[in-house]
Amino acid sequence: MPWPTWQQSAVAAAVFALLIVGFRRARPNRFTTTLALAATEMMIISVLYSIWRMARKLPLVQADGAIDRGRSIAEWQDRFFLPSELKVQEVLVDNDWLGRLASLYYIGLHVPALWVFLVWLFLRQRHAFPRWRNALAILTAFCLFIRFVRVAPPRFLPELGFIDLPAVYDLSPYGVVGTGVSQQFAAMPSIHVAWAAIVSIGVVASSTSRWRWLALLHLIITMVVVAGTGHHWWADGLIIAPLLVAALAIDHYGRRVITPLTNRYSVTPGGQTRGGNQSRQIGRIVRGGGRS
Repeated sequence: MPWPTWQQSAVAAAVFALLIVGFRRARPNRFTTTLALAATEMMIISVLYSIWRMARKLPLVQADGAIDRGRSIAEWQDRFFLPSELKVQEVLVDNDWLGRLASLYYIGLHVPALWVFLVWLFLRQRHAFPRWRNALAILTAFCLFIRFVRVAPPRFLPELGFIDLPAVYDLSPYGVVGTGVSQQFAAMPSIHVAWAAIVSIGVVASSTSRWRWLALLHLIITMVVVAGTGHHWWADGLIIAPLLVAALAIDHYGRRVITPLTNRYSVTPGGQTRGGNQSRQIGRIVRGGGRS
């Protein structure tokens, strides 16, 4: 199934904007306030997605040498004694049921797990929602621009023994190179691992349940699956760690700069509000508030 286009996402953002206006004009209560906040977050996500889809069309792609870059990563990993992705793939190939399960995990849980996380965060841990929404946007932007320099995944190096495992089970989401749901030479960094890191670490950081540590399994399994199916090198996932730290730091220090500005806009020296509900709402969204 094709991903939504930037135009479709822009239309969705406009629809959510109209819903926000409608909910704001309705009789204020807990229900309409929550719906207005939900529509606001959906509008933000739709706008960010639209920008992401448009940015992918920028004429910055360096596709020449993608295969050679893939080989260089394999050689670099060997020098640092990282275990070969091929060993994981051999286990999946030798155990047919495990290989099929890994292929289904690769194509089936990438986006749904992220949406479940965002919905859970909004409903149960709303104070943490802006932080992880912002981290998701910043981390995805990092991945987008790094991926302008194309790197071939292991499955494009059959001379090393790799195969496209989901294709064996007729489960591959990709078609001919240049078609399908993603650029197939854009392996570095791994968006799969990036979003799994947001989900897993976001749950651990936001929840107080003693079971929250089980969420880390999603990140661990995703790392193993993307390598074992032939879609990513270990390095494609390992690079996500410093990028996520940088994204969280940018969000943290960015809000420390923006919060005083929104407060200054909201209250005049005489104690009168300036900008009213709109500025206060902006402040809540940026600071991480918005509790209903």
